[in-house]
Amino acid sequence: MRLLDLTRSLRRAGRVATGVDRVEQAYLRRFLQEDSPCFGLVRTALGYVLLDRDGLEGFLARLEGRRPWGRSGILSRLGRSRPDAVRRAESDLRRLALARSWRSALPGMLRRHFPGGFDYFNTGHSNLTERVLEAVKAAGGTVHVLIHDVIPLEYPAFQRAGSVKTFEAKLRRVSARADRIIYNSNDTRDRTERYLDAMGRVPPGVVAYLGTDLPRPDVTALPAGLPPEGPYFVTVGTLEPRKNHAFLLDLWEELGPAAPPLLLCGSRGWNNEALFARLDALPMGHPVRELPRLEDKALAALVQGSAGALFPSLAEGFGLPPLEAVQLGSRVLCNDLEVLREFLGENAVYASVSDRYLWLDMLNQWAEMPVGAGRKISFVGPDWDKHFKTVLS
Repeated sequence: MRLLDLTRSLRRAGRVATGVDRVEQAYLRRFLQEDSPCFGLVRTALGYVLLDRDGLEGFLARLEGRRPWGRSGILSRLGRSRPDAVRRAESDLRRLALARSWRSALPGMLRRHFPGGFDYFNTGHSNLTERVLEAVKAAGGTVHVLIHDVIPLEYPAFQRAGSVKTFEAKLRRVSARADRIIYNSNDTRDRTERYLDAMGRVPPGVVAYLGTDLPRPDVTALPAGLPPEGPYFVTVGTLEPRKNHAFLLDLWEELGPAAPPLLLCGSRGWNNEALFARLDALPMGHPVRELPRLEDKALAALVQGSAGALFPSLAEGFGLPPLEAVQLGSRVLCNDLEVLREFLGENAVYASVSDRYLWLDMLNQWAEMPVGAGRKISFVGPDWDKHFKTVLS
């Protein structure tokens, strides 16, 4: 029996799915496709909800927009500090639940429904609490945790206030309690195991590259005025410090007012007030433009039609956006990170962000080349089938 933690998906209800969200949902889809009994565990504001296969199907339908979220129930309306979409999602989960429990009663609920043992999967870094991990172990469960990165420990200055200590505490619990860790890359495994070793225990691990579910590009889904006329560049990702959007703004200042459009495809994140102030100060008609909350098929069309996709990130755990850009046939220019070389190989141009002249040279070259004039890339990236054959074997 498989028990998938879906707490992150609940907390992200109503938002555009990020890379980690998409991984959690990929596990949900896969478990539903297979014959093995599957269940979901979600921590709500008022305890835990257990979902069976029917409940998981209903939750996925709402996450994918095939079914609307219902109305907030009385219990959910008590938590006014939470977004309305989360309160509605909690109410639906209670309606879909196979069972519910208060926090202290979680071990008993798990023992009742999984008397023969089970595999607990946590892929979203949410709900990795002492209470949950202890309850799983006490009920005879095996703990599998997918680690996406250890960037909060490596780059604490990039994180939200208080998040570094929270992440470190989670990793210590994983060190002590996990039966197996799933890593998205060899680079992530190497970096993580250095911290785990210092924490006293390195659980057994396996590397399984993440798959991609490429949307079909659809130009008609783009807002009016897009794509721009002539060559343009894109970058995809939340506007957070480690993504290094400030570097791109510096380059566009050097290129001047005649620079090709640069489309920042992502929502504003955290700890980036200086960047946001620069963006807010840009005059009307400036070539740099923010495009948050684009539909996947519209975003894919922009990436595919661009003169190049740019990724000057200072750190990545895996890097789904550059991987997807290469698969869409876009030319990719990225910072020289070991993790990107690991799975992109020779299918991207690597340039250290310390070499701004190389970046400017590549931008000028690509802007002068018509879309599609570059080398055709027949790149087949990692897929979910291979990921799950590794994880579930």
